[in-house]
Amino acid sequence: MPEIDYLKDKFPVLGEKLPRMRLASLPTPVSEVQITRHNVTRPLLIKHDNLTGSLYGGNKLRKLEYIFPRAQAKNCKRIATFGATGSNHALATALYARQAGFECTCFLSHQARTPLAPVTLNKHLENETRLVRYGGSYKNRIRLLRENLWQEKAWVIPMGGSSWLGTIGFVAAGLELAAQIENGELPSPDRIYVGTGTMGTAAGLAVGLAAAGLNTEIHGVRVSETTITNEQAMTRLVKKTAAMMHRLDQSVPDDLALRAKIVIRNQFFGPGYAQTTSDTDQAIEFAREQLGLTLESTYTGKTMAALLADFDAFDGRNILYWHTFNSVPMDMPADHPLDDKALPEEFLRYFE
Repeated sequence: MPEIDYLKDKFPVLGEKLPRMRLASLPTPVSEVQITRHNVTRPLLIKHDNLTGSLYGGNKLRKLEYIFPRAQAKNCKRIATFGATGSNHALATALYARQAGFECTCFLSHQARTPLAPVTLNKHLENETRLVRYGGSYKNRIRLLRENLWQEKAWVIPMGGSSWLGTIGFVAAGLELAAQIENGELPSPDRIYVGTGTMGTAAGLAVGLAAAGLNTEIHGVRVSETTITNEQAMTRLVKKTAAMMHRLDQSVPDDLALRAKIVIRNQFFGPGYAQTTSDTDQAIEFAREQLGLTLESTYTGKTMAALLADFDAFDGRNILYWHTFNSVPMDMPADHPLDDKALPEEFLRYFE
C-alpha cells in the first residue's frame, strides 16, 4: 500500500490545519497467526507498530509526527519531555528531535530496574540528550524546569506525548487500520488489545475507528499508576481530541467521543510501573515461542497477559494485538555508562 496521509484523506480541512512531519514508515503491516492455549487453536491478528521507523520504532513516533510541526511553527530550538528512566517515549522523542534539527532535554524519574533501562540511558548519551533527574516535591520540580528551560526556546511535550495533538497521531492510525480492513488485508477486529500509560494511543485509536465507522472495542491494558491512567482522564482526553478535531473541521462528526469504545483493564498492572509478574513473564515467553515477537515487562508483556487471560472468550471473534515495542536493535552496553560526566549521578544505580 502506498504512503497515504490517512487523516488528511478522511478530513481534508483538518489535515491542512494539522501539518504532519513524516517520520514513520506507514502503514505498518498486519498479519494473522494461529495461537494455541489449553489445546485450543484460534487466530490472532497483529498490527506491527514495532516497525514504524528505522531509527527507533514503536507507537511513540506517530504522536511526534503531529507535535514536531507545532514546535517548528513556534521557532523552537529545543524539545523537552518527561518519562521514567527507561521511557520509550523519552528516547524516541530525543532521537527524532535530533534528526529533525532540535536539541532535546529529557526529565527522567526513577523506575524499577529493568534490563533495558541502562541500554536506554546509554542511547541517550550517544544521542547527546540532556538528561535531568526529575522528581521530588512540586517546588523542586518547578525549580528543575526553570533551571533547565529558562531562556531556552523550548517546546514542552507532556509525558507520553499524550496531548490532544499527539493523540491525533493515533486517530490517523485508526483510519490507517480501517483502510487496511477495506483493502482486505484483515477482517474488522471486534477487540484490540494495546498497552496504555498516558492513554494517547488507546484514546486516539478509539476516536479514529469511530470516525471510520467501525464498532471495534479498545482494551487499554493499564501499565501506569491510577493517578495517570484512569477512566476519568481517558474520557477527558477522548472528548478533548474529538472536540478539537470538530472545531478545526466542521466535517468531523460532533459525536465521535460518544462513539469511541474503550475499556481500561486494571488487573495486569502488578506491583508497579515496569515491575513484572508471573503472568507477564509467561506472556513474554508465549509471544517469543508462538508469535516470534520480543515483548518487555512494562507495556507489551502486560498487554499480552491480558489478551491470554481472555483467550477462552475469543471463540468466533476477531482479536487484534497492537504491538507497540520498538524492534530496532540498540547495540549499547548495559554494564557501564558511555559517559559518566553526562549522566546524572542518580542514574548510575541502573548500571550496578
